[in-house]
Amino acid sequence: MIDYSRYLNSTVKDIQPSGIRKFFDIVAEDKSAVSLGVGEPDFDTPWLGRNAAIKSIQKGFTQYSSNCGMPLLRELISDYYSSRFGVKYDPAHEIIVTVGASEAIDLALRAIIEPGDEVLVPDPSYVSYCPCVKLSGGVPVPVKCSADNGFILTPEHLLASISDKTKAVILPYPNNPTGGIMTKQDIDNIAEIIVKHDLIVISDEIYSELTYNDEGHYSVAQSDVLRERSIVINGFSKSFAMTGWRLGYVLAPAPLTFAMYKIHQYTIMCAPTCAQYAAIAILEEELKNGFSTVRDMRDEYDIRRRFVFNSLSDFGFDVFAPLGAFYVFPSVATFGMNGETFANELLEKKHVAVVPGVAFGPSGENHIRISYAYSMASLKKALDRIGDFINEL
Repeated sequence: MIDYSRYLNSTVKDIQPSGIRKFFDIVAEDKSAVSLGVGEPDFDTPWLGRNAAIKSIQKGFTQYSSNCGMPLLRELISDYYSSRFGVKYDPAHEIIVTVGASEAIDLALRAIIEPGDEVLVPDPSYVSYCPCVKLSGGVPVPVKCSADNGFILTPEHLLASISDKTKAVILPYPNNPTGGIMTKQDIDNIAEIIVKHDLIVISDEIYSELTYNDEGHYSVAQSDVLRERSIVINGFSKSFAMTGWRLGYVLAPAPLTFAMYKIHQYTIMCAPTCAQYAAIAILEEELKNGFSTVRDMRDEYDIRRRFVFNSLSDFGFDVFAPLGAFYVFPSVATFGMNGETFANELLEKKHVAVVPGVAFGPSGENHIRISYAYSMASLKKALDRIGDFINEL
């Protein structure tokens, strides 16, 4: 019998599997469960995009695209950021179309990190950041954020976490799992510190269109002092209900883009061609109609957001009012449990699946994540069960 552990990379061996997927392997066996755990839009990809992909396949347009993505798609992405956020990126030298935002995160980290470099990661946040930092040879430094300040990265947090090894900071806003956002003022408050310590910013803006305040999303690239030191990550999964198409993109100054391009060229080649045709059709239409499809989707999420937040508040949860993404991140400490115990008992007794908050970092230990990317019927059914669960405690 071969001892395969002798052959495995030590970093890979030490990385734990995703806390989200581990939990939902259990959920998949319970056919009666109502799931509020998956971070995936319940809307269909717009027909315009689906038809464009189908036609591209029927016409035999199934070859590789340019490594960086189809020129027209890169032009449209540039137009999108210019239209939505007033920021212009050069389609030829500052944009790469990637296999989802996940590849973009990996590219950004591998392009800049040397062994031992530290990367500041707000805690709690998306499960892949810390493992990807480790896989790039870096050291993730969790920065504890709390509901008291909206789960944002404050100047105090930043200064307390910077060392002489710090190279970059990840800004994952709107935030998964908390729903926290960083406004222009919040970004301005930390910009001087970032510049003073010569840090690179990796800004994951995948939920940018799902921002529920009056001002909307503020991109780090809009900051005059941070634009030149920012790698911006976005994609089509959340805003355009295209999760399975695996299409994202990364925007950065040309020298950083070129470094990421070399990694992308040798490891991926290009993003799926039919997905690029779908994205072209959708972006062309949305740029013409003022992003009405996106707006309608956001309005529906906002209705669900208010319903879930108000319901949890009525049940007695200590819950932060989310302003972005499609998650609520309530504390369960008031019920005498941590998040993992609460989630397991809720699943066992009421057949409702939520994600233990510790999956998103140590700061989430006493929380659970609830996704409201589900129909109102499913949300009402699940919340009725949660209400019964609380009443029986």
